[in-house]
Amino acid sequence: MSPVNTKSVWKTSARLSDGREIVYFDEAPGLGRAEVPDTRGLPPAPGGGAATAESALRWDALAGEWVVIAAARQDRTFLPPADQCPLDPSAPGRPTEIPAPSYDVVSFENRFPSLFGAGGALAGNSTDTNIDPLINPAIAMRRPATGRCEVVCFTSDHEASFASLPEKRVRTVVEAWADRTEALGALPGIEQVYCFENRGEEIGVTLHHPHGQIYAFPFVTPRTARMVTQAAAYAQSNGGNLFDDLVGAELEAGTRIVARNEHWIAFVPEAARWPYEVRIFPARRVPDIPALSEAQREAFGPLYLDLLRRFDRLFDTPAPYIAAWHQAPVTDEAARHQFGMHLQVLSVRRASGKLKYLAGTESGMGVWVNDIVPEAAAQRLREARGAGEAG
Repeated sequence: MSPVNTKSVWKTSARLSDGREIVYFDEAPGLGRAEVPDTRGLPPAPGGGAATAESALRWDALAGEWVVIAAARQDRTFLPPADQCPLDPSAPGRPTEIPAPSYDVVSFENRFPSLFGAGGALAGNSTDTNIDPLINPAIAMRRPATGRCEVVCFTSDHEASFASLPEKRVRTVVEAWADRTEALGALPGIEQVYCFENRGEEIGVTLHHPHGQIYAFPFVTPRTARMVTQAAAYAQSNGGNLFDDLVGAELEAGTRIVARNEHWIAFVPEAARWPYEVRIFPARRVPDIPALSEAQREAFGPLYLDLLRRFDRLFDTPAPYIAAWHQAPVTDEAARHQFGMHLQVLSVRRASGKLKYLAGTESGMGVWVNDIVPEAAAQRLREARGAGEAG
């Protein structure tokens, strides 16, 4: 066992019966959870290899972006009954994805991944290009979908939510995010690590157990690449850092600030795309989660829990949301020097009983139309406090 950045979290790892890695993040030492075997006898998990029709990265020549084809995911588990949840701890007669009878936080390779094989014995060469012989090779590029997808379970309590976690558990989750970001970023061919949580069937969640995911991409994602380009252009034309100046401008304006403490600032972006959208930046810029200081890690939980609970109070019903960590590319040192890691939390609910759908302008042209003025959204989130809470 070895501590993960803090003496309060202990990390152990093992292999599931099909060869996938599972990593436990325990809040006490010597629990022996990684020693519990997976008794399911699953067939070997897929390894990397050549691009196929069912699994590949295909190049969109018009957009200049990679698209992941992952046809095997059609068979993934979909909204099982609570007593059949694969993310619960294993129990006598009911083995699950987590062999141990209890856990604090655990991360494991997804059984139904979009990207797979990175760092494994069967991993293919992710830089190989497989050209469709029937189409101009300058247009139809294909690569193996080599990467890694992990599931992160935040608690063994099936009925909980992230917003209901104690602050100590949030700190453990932060340590897990940091550890997995560093470990996956070190795999050959990985260019970006993305940690995120989807919450609510309105978002597309297929398992209700409180969990998130981590994708290790073999390319820099389009949104991150755009941020890197914007930051470089801003530095050249203005001589400053785009992320620092953005946070500074929001603090100066004040009208869109939702919450803050000594180490974090949460605000609704001036040009918010979603009805209720918040960006959470550390007060001191860092490129990724592993670069957070001890003080920043400790201060994150209280602010984040407060924010998630505000989202839930907006319409007196659990908020469907996506929480997306924007981190710097793994290997681009210039970009890492400029990048400001932050968390984006967005909800698709625009009013009670009403959702925002990506319709013609958003899906067809990429032009967003927001029904709520960002300053009004920030005010409503500031006012969404529980009974008895002070200012």
